[in-house]
Amino acid sequence: MKDYITKIKAKLSLYSTKRTSNIFDGSYKSVYQGNGLDFENLREYIPGDSIRDIDWKASSRSGKILIKRYIAEKKHNVMLVFDTGKSMSAHTDSMDEKKEIALYVGGIIGYIAAKNGDNVGAIYNRNSMIQYFPFRNGLNNIEKILTDYDREKFDHYETDIEKTLNYIVRNINRRMIIVVISDAMGIHNISHNTLKKLSYQHDVLFVSINDATVSGEQAYAVADDVYIPDFISGNKELLKMQQDIKKELDISNEKKLAQNRIASVCINEQAEVVEKIIELLGGQAHANNR
Repeated sequence: MKDYITKIKAKLSLYSTKRTSNIFDGSYKSVYQGNGLDFENLREYIPGDSIRDIDWKASSRSGKILIKRYIAEKKHNVMLVFDTGKSMSAHTDSMDEKKEIALYVGGIIGYIAAKNGDNVGAIYNRNSMIQYFPFRNGLNNIEKILTDYDREKFDHYETDIEKTLNYIVRNINRRMIIVVISDAMGIHNISHNTLKKLSYQHDVLFVSINDATVSGEQAYAVADDVYIPDFISGNKELLKMQQDIKKELDISNEKKLAQNRIASVCINEQAEVVEKIIELLGGQAHANNR
């Protein structure tokens, strides 16, 4: 059996202890609205807000209805949402398997959260069946989540990240930090409506794992379960077309997430996972303060 916690500790040891340990510690504060804790700042009223949180004096001065925002001084509930399906068994340009990168992303975030005493849960789609891990604390919980996800054989799975996220919307009411680990097409297939519902109640972050290009030797089409012929993988016009499509998809995804104030990063290889997670959490804090 793989010892993921040991591997994650080894990865984190390559970086400054201070940089990584402070991600989810007491200095990391998630902004919640209307919880009666420490006052943070004001924002404009959104339908559904409690009228008890309206700052009437500030609203009178500004001519707009303004709501008080608060900082939650409590433990976090961190939900890891893993994508599944054939695409997650594909590789990046660095020849890292996307599933393996997903394991490290979820593992590192889960490890840091668990070390801070936070509760961590996970969820993914097992070929139209939802696999849900309730919130628990401790490193043994993280090890079980990663081990079970690693055991999944994605070759015959049809992914549906939208269904997974809608399960959260319908069935899990507690406030969460939701970390979605997917790829460009996975993000593309999530509707604006679902993102709006999630981001309204939770802090949502996205990690997109990049796909390899069709160029080079031994290029493989996971969806069709075949190697790409040389006359296709070596065709410069087709490569340019693929690059243009990918760029357009990335821009569209970035715009969709930004509209819902969702921080995101793209990861190309295992070697950059820790730095990208630090970047992601910094982006999330910036989004909350806007």
